[in-house]
Amino acid sequence: MSKPPKKQRLSVYLEPEVMKALAAHAARRDQSRSLIAEAAIASFLSPDAAERQEAAATKRLDQFDRRMTRMERDLGISVETLAVFVRFWLTTNPPLPEPAQAAARAQAGERYDAFVAALGRRLAKGPKLRQEISEDISPIPETR
Repeated sequence: MSKPPKKQRLSVYLEPEVMKALAAHAARRDQSRSLIAEAAIASFLSPDAAERQEAAATKRLDQFDRRMTRMERDLGISVETLAVFVRFWLTTNPPLPEPAQAAARAQAGERYDAFVAALGRRLAKGPKLRQEISEDISPIPETR
């Protein structure tokens, strides 16, 4: 009966932080540092380790893609909302005569502060405008 091959010795030099992490991990698992290091090296060298890393990277990239898509949609909604508001405001409000402009500027400051406060309250408790807009609605052709 032949003996199984004996494990071979390997000496490695580790940074102090890596050695501390290895010792702490081995202590938590109640295993030897050698066994933990062997398992880590085997996992690193296994062919499916690269596949797992690629799958994890792909998953993260997919998450980033979904976030970017949502951000593009939200930005598009914001830009269109602002454009519609500006067009509406410019077409419904005639310019003020010179004597009334100073009083209007003073009142505009107060109204702007009230607007910012209302916006803050809306953002704090929601729902957000983008949540109220359905993605299922097909675009309506714009008439100018």
